[in-house]
Amino acid sequence: MKELTLTKTKQTDKDKRHQENLKSAGEIPVHIAIIMDGNGRWAKSKGSIRLHGHKVGVDSVRDITESCAQLGVKYLTLYAFSTENWGRPSTEVRGLMKLLVSSLRKEVDNLNKNDIRLTTIGQMDRFPKDCQTELQEAVELTKDNERLELCLALSYSGRWDITEAVKKIARHVNEGRLDPELINDQMIGDHLSTADIPDPDLIIRTSGEYRISNFLLWQLAYSELYITKTYWPDFRRDELYEAIRSYQQRDRRFGKLSPQKDENSISSRLLNKKS
Repeated sequence: MKELTLTKTKQTDKDKRHQENLKSAGEIPVHIAIIMDGNGRWAKSKGSIRLHGHKVGVDSVRDITESCAQLGVKYLTLYAFSTENWGRPSTEVRGLMKLLVSSLRKEVDNLNKNDIRLTTIGQMDRFPKDCQTELQEAVELTKDNERLELCLALSYSGRWDITEAVKKIARHVNEGRLDPELINDQMIGDHLSTADIPDPDLIIRTSGEYRISNFLLWQLAYSELYITKTYWPDFRRDELYEAIRSYQQRDRRFGKLSPQKDENSISSRLLNKKS
């Protein structure tokens, strides 16, 4: 497997121009979350085993992480392994665990060189001990980096995340430390595994599936969605740029009216029409 190369010297002049145009065209998402789907189907289309798709998918992780860092994205969350994935064939799961360990060993130095902090969310205690050790070491070794936070959702489930938050809050109530009437959206968010990072601005799903798949269910309430039929191993920076262009064209109202569509302007137009 190739080593992570997030150095600016590897970036072409053409790609730099693409990124500068993107930055000048509009807002770059602060937080991008990606459901990396289609590794197995990509491998099948190539006449190969599913694990080969996962291995090639690591190259996509590398390229997307690199381009996000270059664009100024501050948080990148990747849905790497769901709780439901434990139900896959044992040979595939074991292969994924080995791939995770080997990738972490190769990537940590370059993450540090490029000021990228690695974090995780999910049920880490379900992983084999060697995986847990590699993850803990990688997180510790990169904890002081600031350019980009790369968050891996591993053995993660949105329902699990919300359930755990409710349990924590319920314990506070049971201990007499919290009045249940004070429970609100902010408090629930503060007890989720993502409490220290902003909700995603943009969520991308590869492989053409139109569903959330139990990913960041609370946090995605107002995220912009981008669905592509491209399988994850083929998803590289050019399509990331397309996703961001699409995001820049959205009118993010968060349940409110746009400034140009507020009540005053609507009333004003109606009055002018009548007169």
